[in-house]
Amino acid sequence: MSLLTTARSVIRQPDLAGRIAHDLVTLTYDDRFLRRKRLETVHGQGFLVNLAETVSLNHGDCFQLDDGRLIEVIAAEEPVVVVTGALARLAWHIGNRHTPCQVEADRLLIRQDHVIEAMLQGLGATLSRALEPFAPEGGAYGHGRTMGHAHGPEDHSHGLGFQAAGQGAPLFPFAVK
Repeated sequence: MSLLTTARSVIRQPDLAGRIAHDLVTLTYDDRFLRRKRLETVHGQGFLVNLAETVSLNHGDCFQLDDGRLIEVIAAEEPVVVVTGALARLAWHIGNRHTPCQVEADRLLIRQDHVIEAMLQGLGATLSRALEPFAPEGGAYGHGRTMGHAHGPEDHSHGLGFQAAGQGAPLFPFAVK
């Protein structure tokens, strides 16, 4: 049994400084969010990803293998919905539902979801299905994914008057009695 070569670091596309990848790995949007996983390149070479923390990878980023070789990440084509129409309004409604969305000058791309699609059609959007790489916006705090709220080590409040349940104060102190 042979041991797999391991990737313990990622080099972001802008930091490659002309370095050329040895091979490619094609990953979907979901698969580009990882920490530890066995992957296989397009040429059938297996390798282990063992990163210090979970990362969100972009098309063009590279895994650096222990032997120095680079494996470039390619965003896989996947089923998406192309949205056109009043983009600012439609993007607001998509974002309000915390749905990943790729924003382009003349269209939006979302994953296929019959509920969101029905909502968008009701708002007057024109929809078409396609098979394309999906690279949605990373979120307001630049962490690459739109999950969660954390955006720094500080403990803070957004001034909404909420307090965690069980801390002696009502959850909604402004509720009508």
